Amino acid sequence: MILDFGSQVTQLIARRVREAHVYCEIHPNDVSEAFIRDYAPKGIILSGSHASTYEEHDLRAPDVVWQLGVPVLGICYGMFTMAVQQGGQVEASTHREFGYAEVRAHGHTKLLKDIQDFATPGPEGKSHGMLKVWMSHGDKITALPPGFKLMASTPSCPIAGMADESRGYYGVQFHPEVTHTVQGRALLERFVLGICGARPDWVMRDHIEEAVSRIREMVGKEEVILGLSGGVDSSVAAALIHRAIGDQLTCVFVDHGLLRLNEATMVMDMFVGRLHAKVVHVDASDQFLGHLAGVSDPEAKRKVIGREFVEVFQREAKKLQNARWLAQGTIYPDVIESGGAKTKKATSIKSHHNVGGLPATLGSRCATCSRTRCANWAWRWACRTRWSTATPSPARAWACASWARSSASTPSCCAEPTPSSSRNCAAPSTTPAARAGTT
Repeated sequence: MILDFGSQVTQLIARRVREAHVYCEIHPNDVSEAFIRDYAPKGIILSGSHASTYEEHDLRAPDVVWQLGVPVLGICYGMFTMAVQQGGQVEASTHREFGYAEVRAHGHTKLLKDIQDFATPGPEGKSHGMLKVWMSHGDKITALPPGFKLMASTPSCPIAGMADESRGYYGVQFHPEVTHTVQGRALLERFVLGICGARPDWVMRDHIEEAVSRIREMVGKEEVILGLSGGVDSSVAAALIHRAIGDQLTCVFVDHGLLRLNEATMVMDMFVGRLHAKVVHVDASDQFLGHLAGVSDPEAKRKVIGREFVEVFQREAKKLQNARWLAQGTIYPDVIESGGAKTKKATSIKSHHNVGGLPATLGSRCATCSRTRCANWAWRWACRTRWSTATPSPARAWACASWARSSASTPSCCAEPTPSSSRNCAAPSTTPAARAGTT
């Protein structure tokens, strides 16, 4: 079981566990104690958070976590709340860390035994195991809880990991769930398989066929309308729905003038020429560019693009009298960034017009086939269908351009989500990694 305290990358923890063929679920940190007991987890992982333990006194793990007698792994804020709840001390750090770090392992713990990226020489001919990790925190543990020992450290973070092996409690300051932590997968597999004793016998379902079946069951014989931008998210949604219901789907391709050269032609060739889908092509470039003239703030641009997209889409939808369903290409990072994760713990980073932003006047029921999927899933589907030129929504990328020009950070719609630059864990990445990476 993964208890979510509001990190933007909690889903990544679940992904790593599932990649180890172990079933897991994410639940909010304040889920009832009775629920946790009934779930009977083999182990518990406490996620990161944007909060601080000395500010959010209610953001704690339920007491039952410490009563079940199962191993517990705290990640970033998860380690902080473990420390505080077990009698340790956490304070604001004078040196905040966000990004690459090299962590030294201590104490030969079960969690880190034989896991290292390189070694440095130590006294008496011994060497110290070192890990290349990703940090994201503004707090620090200043006093270990009773029974805990030091497990990892950096020059600026004396307690970067702690362990009470008699009870199977471990905490790490860094984020093993992101690919920037090179041995992160090995660490999580060690905890799940080696320490918790979970069996690697769970096989992930075929999500494509599952989505197709769910769409057919949901829609039946009714017609569906979908807003197509030319980006990966809406394109994948369109392809999935077309596979499920064929000509019951009508795509409205809104050409907003922010596409790459000849991209509108490529989109039409793909969906009309290759997939034989019904597509209504609307050239609204003058409308979009006119309203965007003079707007420089990235969030303001997103609002304008979302507003105008809905206006054009609504105008075209009125012409399709038989469409009873509205389809969206929402993916889970969009939901998280808009503060809409189902656990309700994450804070909002930026708005997405496809996450709770469409007006009720559209008059259609909403169907999403990828809302709980991440971008890498969409990219794999795009690659399987040979959309080698597909990108994240061009309009969203353009709306982020002034942010990228005025800041060292890359907006999370264009980069791999990573831990946060806020107090502990929840903001856009500083790494301009391709969106096709970890999500």
